[in-house]
Amino acid sequence: MITNICCIGAGYVGGPTMAIIAQKCPHIKVTVVDLNEKRIAAWNDPDVENIPIYEPGLSDVVAEARGRNLFFSTEVDKAIDQADMIFISVNTPTKTYGVGKGMAADLKYIELCARQIARVAKNDKIVVEKSTLPVRTASAIKNILDNTGNGVNFQILSNPEFLAEGTAVEDLFAPDRVLIGGDSTPEGQKAIQLLVDVYANWVPKDKILTTNVWSSELSKLTANAFLAQRVSSINALSELCEKTGADVNEVARAIGMDSRIGPKFLKSSVGFGGSCFQKDILNLVYIAKSYGLNEVADYWEQVIIMNDHQKRRFAKNIIKTLYNTVSGKKIAFLGWAFKKDTNDTRESAAIYVADDLLYEQANISVFDPKVSTEQIQSDLNYLQSRSEEENLNGVHVHDNPYEACKDAHAIAILTEWDEFKSYDWQKIYDGMLKPAFVFDGRNILDPEKMQEIGFHFSKIG
Repeated sequence: MITNICCIGAGYVGGPTMAIIAQKCPHIKVTVVDLNEKRIAAWNDPDVENIPIYEPGLSDVVAEARGRNLFFSTEVDKAIDQADMIFISVNTPTKTYGVGKGMAADLKYIELCARQIARVAKNDKIVVEKSTLPVRTASAIKNILDNTGNGVNFQILSNPEFLAEGTAVEDLFAPDRVLIGGDSTPEGQKAIQLLVDVYANWVPKDKILTTNVWSSELSKLTANAFLAQRVSSINALSELCEKTGADVNEVARAIGMDSRIGPKFLKSSVGFGGSCFQKDILNLVYIAKSYGLNEVADYWEQVIIMNDHQKRRFAKNIIKTLYNTVSGKKIAFLGWAFKKDTNDTRESAAIYVADDLLYEQANISVFDPKVSTEQIQSDLNYLQSRSEEENLNGVHVHDNPYEACKDAHAIAILTEWDEFKSYDWQKIYDGMLKPAFVFDGRNILDPEKMQEIGFHFSKIG
């Protein structure tokens, strides 16, 4: 039986996943390690509201388990040494250099983890891939671990996460499925069973699927590709709706009632963001190209092309509607996170819309209930479109939505935070320059009510 788990990586996957395992398995010691001292300090903050990841319900879980059997530490070697099972949950960003630049997954952090485990381990370990990885990464990890010469036996399992940010705690409490891939050897099957036994503390056995490693690795990429494809499909039709007088919400409702299609991921918007969709599809495209499957690669790449088009189209519509110039005009952004109920901004549509508007010399004011000024500036600086000083001068972050919208020419809604629906929109209208424009990139406001107040209102589709 597993009694000691270590997770390398205290991010959006490792932190919540280990917190739930610790809460549901009080007999297992769970240690989350990370070299980022600031992040570990935040996980250990006496006030659990200050943990570094915002997810509804997560603070309560951490409060219950932390210090009992859940620990956050920078002592990576010690945690590896003591663990029976080691989860690798580090970042696998898209490569920004060399062969595969802009598409392939950068596996340097995964390899560093494998080498560290190989160096430290003195007894047999089960290593679990939790990060999203290209197919056949497990064999690379196994190669590194098996060639250390210290006689330790390693089993590699693939256990991809299927969490949606904003509902990660719910998704962990009651997952659609838990997927575990491993070797077909007796040792591999035993390792699979040990991980099944961990999840079986709260997940029904019929929801725990076991496969070979390659199927498990590819299933994760495929799941995200299919979900992203649905978003790009409805967004492609939103543009057609705008030209023909159809309403994309009505179209989505009509097709979503078909049991073969279903209603999920058919909400048209300014485009998808997050750490997974774009990265995983690019990864899939790269893998397909590396095997010479160019038609397969082109098919999936189109999902990304459509998403980029949707973001650019939204920015262009703002410029065109504001009499073909936004130079010197104040545009208020409501929302910066890539979706509601998370403070994650990776690949958020807001970043790219802001970049396009800054290029046109707009002045941008931002309000997001969970995203910090430092994060917003960091997101824009990462693009390297202009100097850090120009970004500082062009974007002003507010901690009050009414201040952010005061004296604005236009408001762009970039995140579907529920609180935006309940604002005093008459008060916001009164404080804006006229004519006052609202561009609803998430289709969350009532167009009729907004027009009654006096807004020039524009929505997607």
